[in-house]
Amino acid sequence: MVKSTIILSAAAMASCAYAFAPQQVVSRNNLVSSTTAMQASRRDFFIRAGSTALVTLTTATINSSPAVAATTPPTAEEIERIKVGYKNIQYLLDNWEQETTVCRENGGECKRDADAARRAMGLRSTTDPLFQIEKVFNKVKYMEDIDMDKLEQFFEATEDWNTAMNMSNSMAFISQFAEYNPGG
Repeated sequence: MVKSTIILSAAAMASCAYAFAPQQVVSRNNLVSSTTAMQASRRDFFIRAGSTALVTLTTATINSSPAVAATTPPTAEEIERIKVGYKNIQYLLDNWEQETTVCRENGGECKRDADAARRAMGLRSTTDPLFQIEKVFNKVKYMEDIDMDKLEQFFEATEDWNTAMNMSNSMAFISQFAEYNPGG
C-alpha cells in the first residue's frame, strides 16, 4: 500500500512538472519561433493542466479507497451505533401499538404507519444509527480481541440480520399501500 502511494505521488509530481515546463516549437528551418512557441504553449498548457488535474484526482481517489477503511476494526463510535440501534429496536417492540399507530386529531381515523419500523432498522435516513450497519459488521473480523471460534456464528447472525432487514423493509413498504389494494 505504501509503495503504491509513493508511486502514484511520484507520477502526480512528474505530471505537474511536465504540464508547467516551458516548451519550444521548432520551425521548418530548425529555428525556434517565440511567437509560435507562445501560441503552442497556451494550448499545451490547458491540455497539460487538464491531464495533471486528472492524474492528481486519480491519485487522491485511489489513496482514499474504501478498501483501506474496510480493513480496520470498528471504531468506538460505530460500536455505539449498534448499541443505540439495538435500544431503538427494543423500544419499538415494547411500544409497538403507540409507535406504529397514527390517529388524526379530534378523534379521527387511526391508521398503521410502518415508517417507525423502517426508521428503527436504519432504512429511512442516513442519520439513523443502523444506517448501512452491515459495513460495521464486516469490520468485526479485524478486532484484536475477537474469539475466532465464534466468528463463523457472528457472520451467520449478520446474514440473518440482513435477510430479516430486507424482508422487513419490503413488508413495511408494501403495507403502506394495503388500503389501496384490499383484496391482495
